[in-house]
Amino acid sequence: MSGQVLKQRAEALLALHQPGNPVVLPTVWDAWSARLAVDSGFAALTVGSHPVADSIGKADNEGMTFEDLLTRVKQITAAVDVPLSVDVESGYGESPARLITGLLDAGAVGLNIEDTVHSEGGRLRSSSEHAELVGALRKAADGAGVHVVINARTDLFIRADGDESDRVERAIARLKEAAAAGADSLYPVGRHDPDTLRRLASELPLPINAIALPDQDDPASFAPLGVGRISFGPFLQRALTGRAEEILARWA
Repeated sequence: MSGQVLKQRAEALLALHQPGNPVVLPTVWDAWSARLAVDSGFAALTVGSHPVADSIGKADNEGMTFEDLLTRVKQITAAVDVPLSVDVESGYGESPARLITGLLDAGAVGLNIEDTVHSEGGRLRSSSEHAELVGALRKAADGAGVHVVINARTDLFIRADGDESDRVERAIARLKEAAAAGADSLYPVGRHDPDTLRRLASELPLPINAIALPDQDDPASFAPLGVGRISFGPFLQRALTGRAEEILARWA
């Protein structure tokens, strides 16, 4: 894929992030699911690490390698012609330059980067350490000449880190550091009540990513809360799995 096409796709992906008018990026894991989403009318996609790992028989939380992920990303970008963001977990122990180069070579123009370090026992990066990584990714992308869309994620909520009473404040402070370092969107991953989502959207300086249950949530419920991006995590694959199990049970 040419550098010009990558630049255009990155710009298109970034422009879709509008607080109060969220872009829905269905979370896909292979060429089949990607084609299904694009044929359903979606203008951009995200590749989820958890469903990809499941699809190749490996564990989430970096049970697969970066090369495993890139192999699947290349298959997806060969099958669909839309901007693609990729969940690179905590980086698979790769350098920021290698992450950016690998993704661009595979045809992707966005990434999620989380603050849990799976290769180091699942420790949580400090807020400054995570911001430094975001900044290094931004620098590498700038050096490659493509504004890779960086979705900076914090796992404070899904880890139930620290005291609940100030968890939102700590997440906001952490994500503000990532924003200042060069992120384009912010991902306080977890299922949040409307008041919490509204607060996160109003107090954070960039569009926020909400996770949705595609078979249960009301698609119209996120825009009034100020959300700028919606993805499905592992939940689209899980919903399809449940339906497939029902079908197969009739024949077992």
